[in-house]
Amino acid sequence: MIKDIEPGRWLSDAAERFSSSPALIAADTVITYREYLQLVQETAARLRRAGLEGGARLAIVAPNCLEYVILLMACRQLGAVAVPVSTRWPAKLMADCLRDIGCSRVVRPDDLLESSLLDEISEWSLEDLVSSRGDGDRRMETLIPEIDPDGEATIIFTSGSSGRPKAVVHSSANHYFSAMGSNQNIAFEPGDRWLLSLPLYHAGGLSIVFRTILGGGAIGLPDTQWSLEEAVARLDITHLSLVPTQLYRMLQQEVSARFRSRVKAILVGGSPLPPALILRAVESGLPVFTSYGSTEMASQITTTRPGDSAERLLTSGTLLPYRQIKTAGDGEILVRGETLFKGYLDKGGFDRRLTADGWFRTGDLGRLDGQGYLVVTGRRDNMFISGGENIQPEEIERLIGQLDEVTEVVVVPVGHDEYGARPVAFIRPRPGCVLVPDRIRSHLSAGLPRFKIPDRFFPWPEGLESSGMKISRRDFISLAEAKAGPGF
Repeated sequence: MIKDIEPGRWLSDAAERFSSSPALIAADTVITYREYLQLVQETAARLRRAGLEGGARLAIVAPNCLEYVILLMACRQLGAVAVPVSTRWPAKLMADCLRDIGCSRVVRPDDLLESSLLDEISEWSLEDLVSSRGDGDRRMETLIPEIDPDGEATIIFTSGSSGRPKAVVHSSANHYFSAMGSNQNIAFEPGDRWLLSLPLYHAGGLSIVFRTILGGGAIGLPDTQWSLEEAVARLDITHLSLVPTQLYRMLQQEVSARFRSRVKAILVGGSPLPPALILRAVESGLPVFTSYGSTEMASQITTTRPGDSAERLLTSGTLLPYRQIKTAGDGEILVRGETLFKGYLDKGGFDRRLTADGWFRTGDLGRLDGQGYLVVTGRRDNMFISGGENIQPEEIERLIGQLDEVTEVVVVPVGHDEYGARPVAFIRPRPGCVLVPDRIRSHLSAGLPRFKIPDRFFPWPEGLESSGMKISRRDFISLAEAKAGPGF
């Protein structure tokens, strides 16, 4: 079983089966599977000579690039633990988090090596360790060491909805079953190309690396200056993973016939999807798949199926293989299965925070319909109380999002002297549309009690974008509290 689920062996197997097929594609570079394996082996040799041993943790702080992908797989070749870290983090937060997990080595590009993190952290140059051209300098055994498929493979930091980032530890087995379940639902084969349009320090980006190797297709790495449509055209992309903001921006431009004919799947997740946005994508002829996932479950948990109707696409889909799901009596979504993480890592060791019978509490609320499609209704920690009544912001957001003129909406609480808190809404309209508060209130009053209708409606703050895969509600709350004067 070790041969089946250790990524270092997947790449060796893929290099044998798909030797001359593209594995990594960028603006001016095409790397075949045979070359991919050689580059990984050369990088692993340099890592070993630099003193990196199996089981050691190596932080990687870099934008998406060919060298980053090669370095990730070189870590698996050695049995080292890759720790992708956001390039947006301030140095102190990064240093504190790496210290907490006992990570004493970090790789950064030369232009990010200007200041050291901590005296006890060794900093290595990405350019010195990795070449995307190859130099024949392997100097290590090509035989992959026996690596425990259930041991540490990667550590991804996730902040969840609030608080200090948590270090989520996955095994090779977690990544294997995540990729296998995804590929069984959304076919990915030799000749296909998946755009790396999400950062590698997120589970949604990292999972692309593993599912492409198992499928035998290629990763497409876009230039940072390209639009999504330009990236698809230049790299001949067939598959994309997008967050709602990316899908929204793409739909602001007319989707070309070539795009529609070439692209086979657009996997959308990361945060709640406005119904109007999904329906607009369907009307544009885009092959959209909606999903629900989490870092703790190594990316997707549920995803819609090929050929699902527009109505089904307004859900988060059905359970993928190798996962289990149920809802508790209070509506909380519980998950477990082969993709469930090893635990959160901190100074005290691992903490899985499971129920007595092995379920992980996601903190999300939802329900499963009669056909097994998941409808996510909100986050438990987003709920607030107004005048003694519970208000779930996502319930209000879904109803506002049904309006044709709305593309994005966030509802947050603001303090109120009489009721404790009251809901307000930030709304992004479709281009050329004018939002009329009275029309929104009338629409909401047909489906909500009066106390759930927002007191204020504000225009979308164009300067306040998502800081990653999800919109920061804390930022919107701060903005709402600072607002003075009337809304729109």
